[in-house]
Amino acid sequence: MHIETLKIFCDLADLRSFSKTAEKHIVSQSAISQQIAQLEMEHKCQLLNRGKRPLDLTPAGELFYHAAKDIIDRFEQFKSDLNSLKSSAQARINIGAIYSIGMYTLSDYIRKFMVKKPNVNVHIEYFSAEKIYELVLSGELDIGIVAVPRIDKRLNVYEFEDEPLALVCGSKHPLASKNKIDIHQLQFERFIAFEEGVPTRDWIDGIFQKYNIVVRPVMEFDNVETVKKAVEINSGISILPRPVVLQELTAGTIKALDFENEKFARPTGIIIRKDRILSYDAKFLIELLRKK
Repeated sequence: MHIETLKIFCDLADLRSFSKTAEKHIVSQSAISQQIAQLEMEHKCQLLNRGKRPLDLTPAGELFYHAAKDIIDRFEQFKSDLNSLKSSAQARINIGAIYSIGMYTLSDYIRKFMVKKPNVNVHIEYFSAEKIYELVLSGELDIGIVAVPRIDKRLNVYEFEDEPLALVCGSKHPLASKNKIDIHQLQFERFIAFEEGVPTRDWIDGIFQKYNIVVRPVMEFDNVETVKKAVEINSGISILPRPVVLQELTAGTIKALDFENEKFARPTGIIIRKDRILSYDAKFLIELLRKK
């Protein structure tokens, strides 16, 4: 069977007229009749009740009609999706990332991608994690990249990088003379924290609970840059992913200490809406991001 034959049958069923169907498809009535007869021979059943005027469908014809309509709809959707995949020359990939990942971890991957796909427009914007989930689910973003990704039945979640966490303090802080630290030494220290609701805050709070650590939160911020500034002026200590403080470490304004207890890390993830139709370029980028 050809899709065109299915379309002719469906139009005939809707129009109830050989002449109108032939006119619509710009063929002869004889050609329409032959195609319907061929369908009936192939399926060994009568699809039309030709004795009625206007002509009517038999029960088998009704069944065939609904199946044909479904096949045609699926085929049209396939053609639409295929055309969108083929338009790589004008391709645009919309990515939303939390600031700390977008600025300090994602950039190297994007450079590698652009070497391979120089004609693709990769558009990156920075949002809060909650906003990224919202925009991915609404279809405004192709790809979201967040820290401590949550499970959602509407999303596909892929592991990205586990970012090592370090204790960070100002260069003049008493702990700055150390290279490593036992996490229990953070007990009752002045602590610069992320705001409640920030996934990284919840992750660090979980570490404190595991080791029965109580710190003294003196400031809370919703972004890593302000946390770093507060640490630099010695307002307190914090725990941050190492990639976000590389510049400050080089400048000597912040000291980063590894923990003796275990290697703490912040998980990050790639989130995509499950029913999202991605271009080949977007799929290539995701595969690149997943290669650790």
